[in-house]
Amino acid sequence: MIIDMEDETEQLAQDQLSMVESLLQHAAQTENVPQDAELSVTFTDNQRIQEVNREYRNKDQVTDVISFAMEELGEGEVSIVGGEDMPRILGDIIISVPRAKEQAEEYGHSFTRELGFLAVHGLLHLLGYDHMTEEDEKKMFGKQKDILDAYGLKREV
Repeated sequence: MIIDMEDETEQLAQDQLSMVESLLQHAAQTENVPQDAELSVTFTDNQRIQEVNREYRNKDQVTDVISFAMEELGEGEVSIVGGEDMPRILGDIIISVPRAKEQAEEYGHSFTRELGFLAVHGLLHLLGYDHMTEEDEKKMFGKQKDILDAYGLKREV
């Protein structure tokens, strides 16, 4: 999978960025995502993610991760016909670095584990998973746990 990553905060170390990329590759392989699929991951601050949340989701609050799936067709959107040979563009994942740090502390696990969790959570949303119902939440969170555990980022208790 082709992953374009940008750290707007300039707070992440190269090994943290490499871990996120490696984990997303692992998750993509687990979910049988085509190798030529593309996505972007942007690491930002609380102010910027709140702006994005307000502008695109009408929620004027800080959040941890936002995903914008390119393959979801909303009302009035047009699908591309004849694009079968084009790479699959999954979409964008935006992660708040300060919020990830806060949540890692709140949940009592490492910042690395929280970054990994948020990246996988975002990817699963791009792949069509959601947690709007109890059944969907159980399925999505089960997949997240399996992917993170298999990668070696088990939740520390």
